[in-house]
Amino acid sequence: MKQKKFLLPESEIPSQWYNIQAEMPNKPLPFLNPATREPMKASDLYPIFCEECAKQELNQTDTWIDIPEEVREQYSAYRVTPLVRAYGLEKALDTPAHIYFKNESVSPAGSHKLNSAIAQAYYAKQQGVTNLTTETGAGQWGGALSYATKMFGIDCAVYMVKVSYEGKPYRRSIMQTFGANVTPSPSMSTRAGKDILTVDPLYQGSLGTAISEAIELATTTPNCKYALGSVLNHVSLHQTVIGLEAEKQMALTGEDPDIIIACFGGGSNFCGISFPFMRHKIAGKTNTRFIAAEPAACPKLTRGKFEYDFGDEAGYTPLLPMYTLGHSFKPSSIHAGGLRYHGAGVILSQLMKDGYMEAVDIDQVESFDAGVLFARSEGIIPAPESCHAIAATVREALKCKVAGESKTILFNLSGHGFVDMASYDSYFSGDMQPYHISDEELAKFIKSADALNNLA
Repeated sequence: MKQKKFLLPESEIPSQWYNIQAEMPNKPLPFLNPATREPMKASDLYPIFCEECAKQELNQTDTWIDIPEEVREQYSAYRVTPLVRAYGLEKALDTPAHIYFKNESVSPAGSHKLNSAIAQAYYAKQQGVTNLTTETGAGQWGGALSYATKMFGIDCAVYMVKVSYEGKPYRRSIMQTFGANVTPSPSMSTRAGKDILTVDPLYQGSLGTAISEAIELATTTPNCKYALGSVLNHVSLHQTVIGLEAEKQMALTGEDPDIIIACFGGGSNFCGISFPFMRHKIAGKTNTRFIAAEPAACPKLTRGKFEYDFGDEAGYTPLLPMYTLGHSFKPSSIHAGGLRYHGAGVILSQLMKDGYMEAVDIDQVESFDAGVLFARSEGIIPAPESCHAIAATVREALKCKVAGESKTILFNLSGHGFVDMASYDSYFSGDMQPYHISDEELAKFIKSADALNNLA
């Protein structure tokens, strides 16, 4: 397997995060208080989030935000992450395209999620918070926050989507190893969970459900705050270390990416690799294509609707302007648990609406086809979520082959799949199905968001 890694010294870890909100021609619409329909201020978010995270969430003026030195010290355990030329994949596809990937799987948690988990745990510690609570889909975010809170001496409680809690036991074990309390969601430990189970006792859960439970715990527990691993603006901000590093590493290659790709659930890893490059497109200096690869079973960017909606199922969050499938959306039990979320990030939704990026939906069989090809040609077993980015990359590389064009493609390998082998077992046994949701089903769920907007 021929590879070429482009490495940077630890001194090149970014000292600032990039805040794309400050440079967007059309700023994201405001969060709305669901009771009053009035725009929310940062202070309105303090009951749920750490104060510094709330301030970053609504900051539309500061282009660059300093990374605390204590956060950079924790980053140094794994950053700067490698940029790799994927010669093996290029050869397997017989494509003239040049394929690079940013390898975020090398973090102690095995994914990019640690970039924001460390920051949020640090801000909690600085504020004197003793407990953080969160949700997790596939378990990558839960594992990252469990690690980060242990580093800063904070207790952590995780609501893990039930289908993943049962199907990904080793992800649960990772969280427990770092000292987190892990509960399958929906559960009987919260009012939100009880209400959901009363209606559907066999419900296998969603990220929207787990978010509701985590927020309820945060708001009813003394000195406890809620931490989110995707979707929100401050999470996307923290993840820009990925793209800022990749910019410098691509300069070492002598190439500029024509296409940048990442898998898409709520947006954290996509925003992380794309926003630093996208600022040049906003400035009119490049014409790079940015492609979000989402599952066909949860296609909010390709088939959803841009409108205000809750970020959770029970309606505890502010109303967010985003592409959504409706907060009542009940996703199928696909193996890419981290992508089973009904909505898209607010910043990313506005950029999508304004035409700065595009999206494709990919079924899980095609994604695992690509993931296995990548593993066999590059020697890394990717997480099921990352397989979607690889599948979109394969599509673009094969287009280059047909057209005889040599384009430069950069994708984000958001995490490894070493504890997701049950998903690969399902693929190899032929049990995995290429699930696509029907228009009729989507329309039913989107009605929950339509109803909110009709009241506005």
